[in-house]
Amino acid sequence: MPQAVATVAQNTRDGSEDPAGRQGSGSDFAPLLKTVKGQGLLDRRTGWYAAGIAVNLVALGAVITGMALLGDTWWNLFLALPLAIVWTRTAFVGHDAGHAQITGDRKASRIIGFVHANLLLGMNEAWWNDKHVRHHANPNHIDKDPDVGVGALVWTQKQAAEREGFLRWLTRNQARLFFPMLLLEGIALKIYGFQYLRNQPVRERALSGLLLVGHLALYATLLLTVMSPGKAVVFALVHHALFGLHLGMAFAPNHKGMEMPDPDGDRWGHLQRQVLTSRNVRGAFLTDWFLGGLNYQIEHHLFPSMPRPHLRLAQPLVKAHCAEMGMPYAETGLIESYRQALAHMHEVGEPLR
Repeated sequence: MPQAVATVAQNTRDGSEDPAGRQGSGSDFAPLLKTVKGQGLLDRRTGWYAAGIAVNLVALGAVITGMALLGDTWWNLFLALPLAIVWTRTAFVGHDAGHAQITGDRKASRIIGFVHANLLLGMNEAWWNDKHVRHHANPNHIDKDPDVGVGALVWTQKQAAEREGFLRWLTRNQARLFFPMLLLEGIALKIYGFQYLRNQPVRERALSGLLLVGHLALYATLLLTVMSPGKAVVFALVHHALFGLHLGMAFAPNHKGMEMPDPDGDRWGHLQRQVLTSRNVRGAFLTDWFLGGLNYQIEHHLFPSMPRPHLRLAQPLVKAHCAEMGMPYAETGLIESYRQALAHMHEVGEPLR
């Protein structure tokens, strides 16, 4: 990870420092931070994560065993779904490790990230952390958040106006194409990871590259040992499509259609920047499980290093503090969150229609 990005990551992990340098002890955020720390909600839950990782690895082994027992048959395609679910759980562990939620030991966090992202998923953890830390520092900021930069999709009408040719057609229809495009995300994550290798220091590049290649070798060996090449290719495509869809559905509700800071306006403080740009998703245990705790997006952005099981406990404190400050706190159901995100994408493409 580049030094500048590493510094921002260190400063923003517990939400205690504003990357803009404007967060002080008398800020709107400081009393909330004090309360949250006082209740021990920033304390690590290493045992909880160890148990979760163990369960996930057992589930991964069970799916692989099932594939081997079924052998060279199209029935194996039904196991692409549970394997995609297990992979998404693996991605959530890598995400939490990148935020130092699992352990405060940076070296241990990176090892967990290397194993879960590079080796088990074929996704470069350095690429993900670089991108994700910049997103956390300035969510929905058009010039600083890579998640709202120009890509296959665009997020402002100004971006849309510059599209030409096929991309112009894509932007016109991006709302209806969003979920189908997520089917390609599982493969795209691998490509981005390999592309990012050139940005890494030599030693780190060698390790990351070795693990990425190792993942591909293990994955190909598994499929080609169990089934014929034709079935293996179909399985890989279905599996990666389901993985990309599940992962995309977990991240899609978080910020799309929320406030976007004016690049030319005054800088918001930490509380405003994280709360006004984020959306929570209501639900109980099943929602928490399906979205990997990211349904508490506001709490996660305010306290990135907070362990996942503490996010639900912090929510009443954050809601009460926002109410006291007169600050909107966005929370909706899962389906409504998708509707709002798609409505924003549709609105962005409106001038092109």
